[in-house]
Amino acid sequence: MEQNSKEILPARYLNDHIKADTREDGRDFLSFRPVSVNVGSIKNADSSAVCRIGNTGAVCGIKAELGPPHADAPDVGIILPIVELSGLCSQRFRPGLPKEEAMCIAKIVEDILISSKAIDLTDLCIHKGKLVWILNCQIMCTNADGAVVDCCIAALMAALKNLTVQKVEYTPESNEFKTDPVERVSIPLKQMSIRTSFALLKDDLLIADPTSFEEDMATSILSLAYNEKNEIVYLHKPGGDPISDTLLKKAMSKAKSHTEQVRTLISTAQSTVEKK
Repeated sequence: MEQNSKEILPARYLNDHIKADTREDGRDFLSFRPVSVNVGSIKNADSSAVCRIGNTGAVCGIKAELGPPHADAPDVGIILPIVELSGLCSQRFRPGLPKEEAMCIAKIVEDILISSKAIDLTDLCIHKGKLVWILNCQIMCTNADGAVVDCCIAALMAALKNLTVQKVEYTPESNEFKTDPVERVSIPLKQMSIRTSFALLKDDLLIADPTSFEEDMATSILSLAYNEKNEIVYLHKPGGDPISDTLLKKAMSKAKSHTEQVRTLISTAQSTVEKK
């Protein structure tokens, strides 16, 4: 009966929960869903991670390959985030060509990587103008129930934290290289930036970590990303109702504390793998 009410009269369903000072999953308005992180589960990838935020899930696999750098940036490597949203993760997605939403998410991921300087791209350079590492970061959403981008970013950061590549020996005279299949070197993650989202409902009600239903009912969405220096490296509010300074400060405070918790989970997952 409750599910029918949600589908037929979603606004009334939402208002009933708001009047009861709770959300459909029982959380307080500014509470976050449980987050879990697992790294190293994809054996044929150079690094991988799985992240879950409530019912939302994302898997990131990184494959590193050697190639020439861009002509206008001869001493830096390349990171290529690719996001896949399949029909398996949500009924709103259908099989076929890459979805516009997936490409938008990939662009957001790239923007956060660049603005936060998550990786020093010069660390990916083997020989200036000749050979660099190209990181193909394949991110697949396994279930979409709100905060999909947040989950994708967390999975990517966890995979980058765990990334190692084969040791390379390059001979400039012959322009030849060879890799060591056994010895691997780490690519340091300089800044682990985490993205956190909030939804603004009617009457200026701010909620943290919205579900897909809450995102659909929101009058505005606010997303922030912090680096390890507690600096904002990304802030996005795509139109909708304006948000007051008071609510913005509240969101920033909540995002900071939540970011630290997610970072701790990622670091713990990494430590567990290193001990094995």
